[in-house]
Amino acid sequence: MNRIETLQRLRDARPIIAPSMLKCDFGNLNREVERLTEAGSKLLHWDVMDGHFVPNLSYGAMLIERVRPLTDMLFDAHLMISDPAKYLDEYIKAGCEAITFHIEAVPEPVSLLRRIRDAGCVAGLALNPGTPLEVIAPFVSECDLVLVMSVQAGFGGQSFIPASVEKLKQARQMLSADTILSVDGGIGAKTIAACAGAGTDLFVAGSAVFDQSDYKLAVAELSRLASRPN
Repeated sequence: MNRIETLQRLRDARPIIAPSMLKCDFGNLNREVERLTEAGSKLLHWDVMDGHFVPNLSYGAMLIERVRPLTDMLFDAHLMISDPAKYLDEYIKAGCEAITFHIEAVPEPVSLLRRIRDAGCVAGLALNPGTPLEVIAPFVSECDLVLVMSVQAGFGGQSFIPASVEKLKQARQMLSADTILSVDGGIGAKTIAACAGAGTDLFVAGSAVFDQSDYKLAVAELSRLASRPN
């Protein structure tokens, strides 16, 4: 699948509920992927942390590569790492169709965004809550996806920052209609509708999926709420 086909698949799937694999049961990873497939998930969000850019460690490309043969769901690698350019090829090789990195790690992101696109992947740029949208404004024409963090990057289970809704509205106005707007952090039944109403396309959800006994019901309810925003 090339970049254009991936983008079309994403646009056709909106609203996209993207389970954050940071919250999955790694002792039963195969079964977790099966349950998410049965739930109708279209994209898995892989939070990659290096213990340097963010104060936490997670997993790397090797794990993602092992999971890739288990499903045809799209993979978005969210690289919360200090030097994403150094490790980019590993995530391309692992089979990630979308790769997102942080403006705070790469203040001049154009060359890396183009490398991702040239590799046939969707290129995403993320920003933390404390980073103003003006910082990414010069680069949005190079982005296929923009990820607004609604918690501080680094740990799952944090509370949604209410000011993120206005930031999402402003981001939507800044971006073209074809650019995927994503939100990550504290997304659940009480927050997703407001984010959808702000123009968000893709919703990264951790606890709101993995802390539920029935993933299918959880994904369906989040999709319903995102389809009927306030």
